[in-house]
Amino acid sequence: MTGNQTDHQQPVHEPKHKKDLTRRKVVVAGAGAAVAVGAAGTLAASGAFAGEMSASAAASSSSSASEACYKLTSETTEGPYYIDADKLRRDITEDKEGIPLTLALKVIDSETCKPIADAAVDIWHCDALGIYSGYEASSTGGGGTAPTGAPSGTPSGTPTGEPPSGGPTGGTGGGVHQEPTDDERYLRGTWKTDRHGQVTFKTIFPGWYRGRCVHIHTKVHVNGEWTDAGYEGGNTCHTGQFFFDEESVLASAEVEPYSTSTTERTTLTEDTIYDQSGTTGGLLKLKYNKKNIAKGVIGSLTMGVDPDATNDNN
Repeated sequence: MTGNQTDHQQPVHEPKHKKDLTRRKVVVAGAGAAVAVGAAGTLAASGAFAGEMSASAAASSSSSASEACYKLTSETTEGPYYIDADKLRRDITEDKEGIPLTLALKVIDSETCKPIADAAVDIWHCDALGIYSGYEASSTGGGGTAPTGAPSGTPSGTPTGEPPSGGPTGGTGGGVHQEPTDDERYLRGTWKTDRHGQVTFKTIFPGWYRGRCVHIHTKVHVNGEWTDAGYEGGNTCHTGQFFFDEESVLASAEVEPYSTSTTERTTLTEDTIYDQSGTTGGLLKLKYNKKNIAKGVIGSLTMGVDPDATNDNN
């Protein structure tokens, strides 16, 4: 989801992440900002965000009501820029500029079609200019300014972003996990699904970088335990990515700061991670004002997962 993914279910020959994800833990950051996760498992949202949640939840419900069941959502590699969740929050925007995006997701058991409650859903993505938090030094983005100390137009010898092809796995891509280079954590977050299997995030429309189309990474963790400190144990049953149709990306490219990017964009059909299978492959259902995308976008998707599987894909 970060680069990262396909529906071909092929093994990914990459070094295993050093962390033991069977004993993962979400840490609530910030002194005095402890989040009490009670039996109901809900937290109060701000008035504005609550309104967005209602709209996005309605979109998610209506989009899924007409479908009886779902296929397994495509598994992909997590990419080089995953950081085991340390931000328990729904609004991951921080101070990043960009088109507002409300992401309304639903997690269901692909075999029974029943919603999966209390799952921990991670999402992470680059900013409007292709930069990932935690990796600002290695993801150079496309703001039109050459990397410090490197002549303009001259390769540095280290690929940026996620590689467009993936060697022995036949082009699944993904890249080897990298250790963070900074303490920034914008556009990253984890939240729990409600009893309907739904979870909503507030963020911005992602930008793009060399070799990848516009995308958002995701992981779904189940069978663990929520505590006052976060989420522990369980298994990662899904690692994937969400994608955006070309019409929406072209519209976003006319809006600042996306319009200032000088990076050549990879289209959805050119991307080596997206498997061209529509919603099964992670293609979001989008709603926005076609005449003014800058006002905001609602993206929704139902993820069909196998709660008994382990798909770390790292």
